[in-house]
Amino acid sequence: MLDSTDLLTNLYNAFNPFEPLPAGDPKYVDCQEVRGDADILNELGIRMQRARTNTYQLYSGHRGAGKSTELLKLKQYLENRQFYVVYFAADEEDIDSEDAQYTDILLACTRRLLKDLYTIAKPDPVLNWLKERWQELKDLAQTPIEFEKMGVEAQISQFAKLTANLRAVPELRQEIRKKVNPHTVTLIKVLNEFLQDAKNNLPNGKNQLAVIVDNLDRMVLVKDGENTNHEEVFLDRSEQLKGLDCHLIYTVPISMLYSKRATDIRDIYGECLILPMIMVKTIKGEIYEPGLEKVKEVICKRIRQITPELSIENEIFDSQQTLDKLCLMSGGHVRNLLLLTQDAIARTEELPITEKEVRRAVTQARDTYRRAVENHQWCLLAEISRSKRIINDDQYRSLMYNRCLLEYRYLDDEGEIQRWYDIYPLIQGVPEFKEAVAKLP
Repeated sequence: MLDSTDLLTNLYNAFNPFEPLPAGDPKYVDCQEVRGDADILNELGIRMQRARTNTYQLYSGHRGAGKSTELLKLKQYLENRQFYVVYFAADEEDIDSEDAQYTDILLACTRRLLKDLYTIAKPDPVLNWLKERWQELKDLAQTPIEFEKMGVEAQISQFAKLTANLRAVPELRQEIRKKVNPHTVTLIKVLNEFLQDAKNNLPNGKNQLAVIVDNLDRMVLVKDGENTNHEEVFLDRSEQLKGLDCHLIYTVPISMLYSKRATDIRDIYGECLILPMIMVKTIKGEIYEPGLEKVKEVICKRIRQITPELSIENEIFDSQQTLDKLCLMSGGHVRNLLLLTQDAIARTEELPITEKEVRRAVTQARDTYRRAVENHQWCLLAEISRSKRIINDDQYRSLMYNRCLLEYRYLDDEGEIQRWYDIYPLIQGVPEFKEAVAKLP
């Protein structure tokens, strides 16, 4: 039996909100039924299996809703069906989500494909492309070494240096883009030669190649006149984004799918799957027990990994009511659930976690969300809390992007998908929100 301090430490770390679960992790909870039957395997995976040509698909949802965990599940599903899958989180090593453009994404894909595939395919076409431009780029890669003197692995590493500087050194970012941008078409061409060689030499009975680019949904919206960087990447450069000769899945900011260009996106990429929240309340505001139980299961599975013998509702938490409050305040948003739980554990000196610690965690998070809302937006949130609908407008998209508004979906009696929207539950306790509600007609 762990002592109290070690137990709290282990519990705290079990609720790390920033690590997606790998496929097959025992902590995974299947929430398909309480997410309105949203199923990544059916809606993305089967399309890829059945298509005779490459597919280009977008996947979206609120940040922290669990997309990366679902994509890792999809990766395993595809690998079990003769796909060779290259998955990477673009913002971890390659792009700065605060300032991202199409060229950054192309370079990120190039780096990762070289890293993952050079042992089964000859990277010469891509390396020759880099060699031809090395005099222009070597200062931006911040290396004095002559390209011809490097071995293959060292040459490949130069792409990593470029993308690392693209991400980490803002003053070099524009210079790298300026040098690479005129040559993106030729880079795609040589990259496809490399991919074709890879597809001819896939290992272990694999017969299709897929690339999953995660975390592009974290791209911060940057306006440039009438257009935005989101439109530049996913619409204006869509032909190039789809230009790689393999199956492709990109995550996309949820606000993009609620923009005036939503039909253009559908025309280009087909139906886009949005991962909604776990529905813990109905559209009428009543507790939705199946959803609440799933959220509690997320907590219980993580606790059981650490201490299977303690009672969740009496020894970990001081009561079922305390646990229920924590779950309901998350709004069915997985990362927020983990953050709230972790914060409550951090405030606990000795188990059980009490209502006081949960209340303090909720209050702290509420203050963060209060600061995320602009003064004129309180009336919008008040209206949505009543109507459960949103309007196609930049202000609403902004509230969705920063997760003050959450999307839910369910199947009605006819099996039709119904979407509805609500404010993040913590916001209900903010004085400005209460004042805005009081002013509603």
